[in-house]
Amino acid sequence: MRIRTFLLALATLAAVAAPNPKVKFTTNLGSFTLELDPEAAPKTVANFLGYVRSGHYKGTTFHRIIPNFMVQGGGMTAAGAEKPTPTRVVNEAKQAQEKGWRNVRGTVAMARTPDPHSASAQFFVNVVDNAFLDYPGQDGWGYCVFGKVVDGMDTIDKIRDVKTGPGGKPLSPVTISAAAVEGAAKPAGKKPAAKLG
Repeated sequence: MRIRTFLLALATLAAVAAPNPKVKFTTNLGSFTLELDPEAAPKTVANFLGYVRSGHYKGTTFHRIIPNFMVQGGGMTAAGAEKPTPTRVVNEAKQAQEKGWRNVRGTVAMARTPDPHSASAQFFVNVVDNAFLDYPGQDGWGYCVFGKVVDGMDTIDKIRDVKTGPGGKPLSPVTISAAAVEGAAKPAGKKPAAKLG
């Protein structure tokens, strides 16, 4: 009985001490790694990891670059076509902020339309502090921060410095060639489930 209790306690400690997932992105300008916080934004992180594991990000670009704001990617191909995104996720900006997350330089947040619950695969990395994006934002919802760059911020800065045209569109494509969960097996080709949050 004592051994069983001890093993159960060890398993509980291991679960509590499990490291946050990390995702490494490889681009034509270098690589960067995101550490995600599933405790702060569980549905957002699960949705994002679903897209990573499905291989969605391979061949997408950073299609919107605003040097004094953020770099946005994960949804468009180099040819300018939008990739299908079967899942959306509810906006968890409020609870993430309650866990201490803000739109500051180096954090990653979900991109969305004016619909607060429209985030799918596109994300952005803040290259400066953007407090106006924090909950409640300008629309009562804000933008959900779900992690941060823990390696390769120099790559993000290279992306930020790419010359752009109207709308922040890069004049030379910044392409994502791979995205993988660190320590995980190769993507199995599974598509994310097609339901909201």
